[in-house]
Amino acid sequence: MVPDDSAPAAIAAAAVPNPAATEALAADPPPITPVPAQARAPAPPIDPRTQLRLRGETDHLVLLMPNGSEAEAGALAWGELLQQFKQRLNGGERCWQPHTVVHLAARDRLLDARQLQSLEELLSAAQLTLKRVITSRRQTAIAAVTAGYSVDQLAAEDTLVQSPPPPGQPLAEPLYLQTTVRSGTEIRHPGTIIVLGDANPGSSLVSEGDILVWGRLRGTAHAGSGGDRSRCIMALQMHPTQLRLADLVARAPDGPTSQYLPEVAYVGDNAIRIAQAQAFARQNFDATLGQGAQLTDAFKV
Repeated sequence: MVPDDSAPAAIAAAAVPNPAATEALAADPPPITPVPAQARAPAPPIDPRTQLRLRGETDHLVLLMPNGSEAEAGALAWGELLQQFKQRLNGGERCWQPHTVVHLAARDRLLDARQLQSLEELLSAAQLTLKRVITSRRQTAIAAVTAGYSVDQLAAEDTLVQSPPPPGQPLAEPLYLQTTVRSGTEIRHPGTIIVLGDANPGSSLVSEGDILVWGRLRGTAHAGSGGDRSRCIMALQMHPTQLRLADLVARAPDGPTSQYLPEVAYVGDNAIRIAQAQAFARQNFDATLGQGAQLTDAFKV
């Protein structure tokens, strides 16, 4: 038999390293060693001004929203804001009793009815009850009233401290509401309030200007809350639970009214008086003429 000389040669060739393979191995980077968690850089702290925060008061909680002018670079989208607030409600120890009332300090944040409903659902899941919205944005105030919340519609320069304007400072723009003000709803505004609808019993309207209800006024109305006795309250049907003009208080007469006509409540002789709107207009018209005003051709007869 002739010996097979090719076998040793094949074995020897297999034992010699392949230069191409060696270069490929040399080109591969070394394996990455995991860095212990303790050695990693800490995550940047979350600015509390960009979060929803709960603050305890005497008989309720205040939910503070991020102000639009605070920490603008770190502002969160609405979904992230709600998600983080939900985690905080579920993760921490609850320091409130079930059904604790919450006042939402929305500040200058613009909120619609859908966003208010999302907040209410989160609070309800945590056994909290959203009752009042404090805002300096007219659109937010209208959305809150339409949803049935009490509203403090404050001046833009100060969304938390309620105080009458300094003497000589004009009032805020009128607040127009095309809705029925339901029982349990309170509306506060640093200007005139105009309601195109009814104000039901148990509702409350507080204005530093006038109050005009283009419907039935059956709740409480307080005009001139900053102390201005020249303000008035007007309604198509005037049968309120209580009327207040500046520092004066009056209550509705007992028993039903025989007829409903547009009426005006005003201050006369240091007391609240009610007159039919037509007579009140004529009285003020005559007083204006008595001060030297002249009729235009359009009003001359």
